[in-house]
Amino acid sequence: MLRRTVAEFQDDELADRAAALTYYGVLALFPGLLVLVSLLGVAGESTTRRVLESIKKMAPGPTRDVVTSAVEGVQGAGGVGSLLAVVGVLAALWSASGYVGAFIRSSNAVYDMPEGRPVWKVLPVRVGITVALVVMAVGSALIVVFTGDLARRAGSLLGIGDTALTVWSIAKWPVLLLLVIGMIALLFWAAPNTKGPGFRWVTPGSFLALVIWLLASAGFAVYVANFGSYNKTYGALAGVVVFLVWLWISNIAILLGLEFDAELARERAVVGGHPVDEEPYVEPRDTRSWPDEEKPG
Repeated sequence: MLRRTVAEFQDDELADRAAALTYYGVLALFPGLLVLVSLLGVAGESTTRRVLESIKKMAPGPTRDVVTSAVEGVQGAGGVGSLLAVVGVLAALWSASGYVGAFIRSSNAVYDMPEGRPVWKVLPVRVGITVALVVMAVGSALIVVFTGDLARRAGSLLGIGDTALTVWSIAKWPVLLLLVIGMIALLFWAAPNTKGPGFRWVTPGSFLALVIWLLASAGFAVYVANFGSYNKTYGALAGVVVFLVWLWISNIAILLGLEFDAELARERAVVGGHPVDEEPYVEPRDTRSWPDEEKPG
């Protein structure tokens, strides 16, 4: 199964698609940060400052520099408080949905499934997924912010004192992991034009994607810290290049996990009597955009 997954990964040119997702991810990063900082701005500038401090503590050097510079730049441009700012947030959400649109196309390629959903149906799906991802990203940011004094203050209000700080310092990591799992699960379920068993928090492919992403990110961080020569090669652009490579690796891990799920679906279809070489091998969600001759009878 893993051998077939790797072979299909190459046949579907998913490394190139991961590069395209990286491009759209970068385009979505700054609008996404605008939404995030604008929403955090409701809680005050000190909240955003705590987010930056947490990023500086947790993120690897090059990634930290890129993200914190972007957040500070967006923060300096202003937050919520005017009609223009609200319009800017909506425009930012639309820009950020470019990544989801690219992922929809990639997921259909993985399942060898033509897009059959009409535009009026795809666009709400695309924007809806984007909004859900932004909400989960904001939740992740709030979890990062809710440390130290904030957790201690909440513990005092609840009458459990410093116990809250101890419990939360441990519990926040599983919660963050759950949010990451939720993001991957949402993309795997809602993006492709395929009917499945319904929303599942964890699939074999999403679990594989998460494991590969964690291992690859850790390995890449070790390589950059100890063996990489990005500073010598790229100079002042080294941080940006490292960040782009990490995004590309992350997208490769996600697409590889999706391909694994697709191969499992193919295996189930073949066992159920589906011809081995006939595509698509899963039932489409919608065929309204297909030519009449390609629609199932």
